[in-house]
Amino acid sequence: MTNTFLILAEAAHGGEHAEAKLLGLGAEGWVYVGITIFFLIAIFKFKAHKQIIAGLDAQIADTRRSLDEALAIRKEAEALLTSAKAQQAASAKEAKGIIAHAAHEAEAIIAKAQADTADLIIRREKMAQDKISAAERTAVEALRAQTAAAAAGAAQALISATHDAKADKGLVDEAIAGL
Repeated sequence: MTNTFLILAEAAHGGEHAEAKLLGLGAEGWVYVGITIFFLIAIFKFKAHKQIIAGLDAQIADTRRSLDEALAIRKEAEALLTSAKAQQAASAKEAKGIIAHAAHEAEAIIAKAQADTADLIIRREKMAQDKISAAERTAVEALRAQTAAAAAGAAQALISATHDAKADKGLVDEAIAGL
């Protein structure tokens, strides 16, 4: 089948086919022509450049909106970070105050315990002294009682050995007469 628009030329070299041409343009030339026509139609008929510009403007607006949102989020994050740092500093200061207060209270408790211990030792020493004094008095009284009992027993033995009933009668008579 022969196409009336195609002109085939054969090369002089051994039956190789040359490139097909139409109106003096090869396949590559017609591709360029087709693309050029497409762009011209797109630009003038469909106003493609305006649609492309409108699309790019919409993308730019979206990008700006995203950047503005990111900037707002960053500012908010920085504010939160500043707030967190301030809160951490306040917490650290409060913790130091609590530790100082606890140390002060511990010192006060230790001082009170030492004072209470000293008072307790003084009271216990006084109680021990009182018990020792009481034990000494009891021992002295018991010793006196034993000494008195021993002296009375010795006196009785001595008197009964040296005095008899006659001598007692004379002493009793003398005592009655003296009254």
